[in-house]
Amino acid sequence: MTLLSLTDVTVRRGGAAALSGVSLEVAGGECVGLLGPNGAGKSTLIRAALGLEGFSGRSSLAALRPAERALAAAYLPQAREIAWGLSVEALVALGRLPHGEPDAAGPEAVERALARMDLLALRHRPATRLSGGEQARALLARALAAEAPLLLADEPAAGLDPAHQIAAMRVFAGLAAEGRGALVALHDLGLAARFCTRVVVLSAGRIAADGAPGAVLTPALLAEVFGVTAYFAETPSGPVLQPLEALR
Repeated sequence: MTLLSLTDVTVRRGGAAALSGVSLEVAGGECVGLLGPNGAGKSTLIRAALGLEGFSGRSSLAALRPAERALAAAYLPQAREIAWGLSVEALVALGRLPHGEPDAAGPEAVERALARMDLLALRHRPATRLSGGEQARALLARALAAEAPLLLADEPAAGLDPAHQIAAMRVFAGLAAEGRGALVALHDLGLAARFCTRVVVLSAGRIAADGAPGAVLTPALLAEVFGVTAYFAETPSGPVLQPLEALR
């Protein structure tokens, strides 16, 4: 089942193209890593897909009415700002707002999201008193609590310690295993290689490659798009990809 379809999406800013003719689909059962260097257009693509950025072309999500879109996709933006001193549990429960009232499934969905992000012990703490990494986990839990078919997450691993980075990526992979979908913007090539079922690489606002991580993240592409060499190996725990040297 296709959860997101983009056709010839183009975003222009000040006469320059931030995205140029991007077309892609995300289906249920996929954890898609959206990769690319700084300025490649990852955040712009996610925002355009949700109708939060002006664009030409077509996005199946942006074409929905706002209430329908909120049920079809959950969104974790790159910004990690919590302005109100709500408890962690109350913050996560905001993810259920698209479902309206009464929401009989809400309490269990919030409980699952808190557990998935290792926040049960912090549920009563004011969210503004969390560390930066804990706030990032709470905001991701809020998006998970929506239990939407598709999750779009912009740099969800930023600010997390290594254990919670791995835990977050296991959550995205788990959503795919459940038949849902995730589109995750990442800078960590190793996390993408290990946990994503597919990667889409952006370069200068265009898709440079799209496919299975092992087929896409080749030495030639890493050199051309990211300007790095890397070590790659298959291990019992999965593939390992570690950037080694900058080429420029």
